[in-house]
Amino acid sequence: MDLILASTSLFRREMLSRLKFEFQSVAPCCEENTLPEEKPYETALRLAECKAKSLQDSFPDALIIGSDQVAFANNRQYGKPLTIENAQKMLHELSGQKMLFYTALVVINTHSKRVYRHLDETTVYLRKLSNEMISNYLQKEHDAIHCAGAAKSESLGMMLIDKIESTDPNALIGLPMFRLIDILYQEGFRV
Repeated sequence: MDLILASTSLFRREMLSRLKFEFQSVAPCCEENTLPEEKPYETALRLAECKAKSLQDSFPDALIIGSDQVAFANNRQYGKPLTIENAQKMLHELSGQKMLFYTALVVINTHSKRVYRHLDETTVYLRKLSNEMISNYLQKEHDAIHCAGAAKSESLGMMLIDKIESTDPNALIGLPMFRLIDILYQEGFRV
């Protein structure tokens, strides 16, 4: 059975490669948008499932992994800033705030039609950030614009963070590995 990661994310590819399974990383065909009145965890689950389902016809005998993450603070969702200007604005708004990161995992066995859904919630407390801290961080951490909330915790973004509460630290990076490992074992993948 093929193992397919429905993502082009370097972070997710790197995390999955740590398990030493052969897999393909394939770009999903999924419109990544928020729906009106949708809660952040609903957005994360819907998009993770959309990503996995978008590839199921192309891989009839595979285990397809879809994942998505939404950051939530100040009563609104924060996605990837994609530009330095957006990242600066985001980090100013989030300075000293508590953020919730919802990381969804959906795994589809296209042969048996079995679907696994999991949602991980991570709480991140940001330090009070000065203009200088934000500018220095964004000059040195080029990947920040590709991270929800602009804080890349596994790298220089740790300087922005005061505390993290999580049952799976991998989820904050973008893939709930502890639950994924359980699913892979259930589906016959062995280390």
